[in-house]
Amino acid sequence: MRWLGLDIGGANLKAADGHGWARSVPFAMWQGPKRLADELGALICGAPMADRLAVTMTGELCDCFRTKMEGVRHILEAVSEAAADRELRVYLVDGRFVSWGEAFDNPQLAAASNWRALAEFACRYTEGRRALLVDIGSTTTDIVPLVDGQPRPVGLNDTERLLAGELVYTGVCRTAICALTQSLPWHGQECPVTAELFATTADAYVLLSEIAEQPEATCTADGRPLTVEFARERLARMICADVTSFEVEDARRAAESIRDRQIAQLRAAFMRNEAAFAKPFECVVISGEGEFLGRRVVRELAIDAHVVSLAEELGSEVSRCAPAHALGVLAAEEFGP
Repeated sequence: MRWLGLDIGGANLKAADGHGWARSVPFAMWQGPKRLADELGALICGAPMADRLAVTMTGELCDCFRTKMEGVRHILEAVSEAAADRELRVYLVDGRFVSWGEAFDNPQLAAASNWRALAEFACRYTEGRRALLVDIGSTTTDIVPLVDGQPRPVGLNDTERLLAGELVYTGVCRTAICALTQSLPWHGQECPVTAELFATTADAYVLLSEIAEQPEATCTADGRPLTVEFARERLARMICADVTSFEVEDARRAAESIRDRQIAQLRAAFMRNEAAFAKPFECVVISGEGEFLGRRVVRELAIDAHVVSLAEELGSEVSRCAPAHALGVLAAEEFGP
């Protein structure tokens, strides 16, 4: 009787068993929502044997669904189909595991609850200190205050969390460059950027060797491989140039500027959360595909706090799939392994 945690996003499907196995696979839900059950079935079949599933989601926000309620229910129906005869529990944003039917009847509570599961799990690393969870993913960043061993968020749904600075819609792979900056350095000047999806943050971090090249990837802005060569071409288009006038050094400087803008954005969100609690945080738990960025933010802020890296504690793949791992652990603790 083992649990498998599933975190069903709009761009990636993540699974973890709570014992060290974890996997993330790309799936552009907005392009093929009817394929979700098959994709989940394949992910479950590739995981260690489990007869119980714990589920959370963020994919309900995809624009293939007219409302979040429609998205939640579509995802739940796909999970039910993929689960076959496995037991299902759905994690709600108020911290409860409920049956499939209760989640289906309360879609507003089932929507975007993965951050809460991770926050509950992260509290075990804080030793009761005032802490902040910083989970930087491919698309978004979750910043959750942890006080007295419990999550203390200001907002619960995505809109409330955006307003509170606890959800920052920026990540290390999918964020459009034009959403981060209005200009890039080029030949000693600041050149305005195009308002086009020509390049994303993944291109910057591949160029800076923060993210490994992925020749098989097709989730880039132009559908071509995520490699240094093509990343340079995509960044060149951001200033209406091409590689004949955008040298390797130009690409590196542009990537560094993009990283600096993203760090500034995250630093402001961090300081806003700290100011809301009037006292400095004593501990910072960092996780996600963008842990490397979280470390840099903490370092630049010169925070006098204990830093816990889930990559160091649990491995980089588990950190990347941290909410799914948290689900597996929390479900086993509540219902038995």
